[in-house]
Amino acid sequence: MRSSPRIVVTPFHRAELANAFHHCVFRSTLTEFEAERACKRFDGDVQSDIFERVRFPDSAWDTAISLAHRYCASLGVRTLDSLHVACALELKAERFWTFDERQARMAEAVGLDTSA
Repeated sequence: MRSSPRIVVTPFHRAELANAFHHCVFRSTLTEFEAERACKRFDGDVQSDIFERVRFPDSAWDTAISLAHRYCASLGVRTLDSLHVACALELKAERFWTFDERQARMAEAVGLDTSA
């Protein structure tokens, strides 16, 4: 990961990831132990500077509102989808990684590269 392109993480991303791991416990695809271990490993990677820690850009809120006006009715994206894409735009991301189909469609619509 250290030799790859810059990968930024905001407190918002960290909260989303923790929620995703524990949602897997709810769906019975991970145990509580596995979710906690995954969270700790990710936090360790963040502390080791594998990811570039950045503040959540305040301008992302207005961008998310604009994206909602432009894409929500046609793509069915939710507020957090718009906020993720807005954050990527405001942080000048070169690539956008997601497992969410609607979020990916919005990212592609605004010109973000979603290829793996």
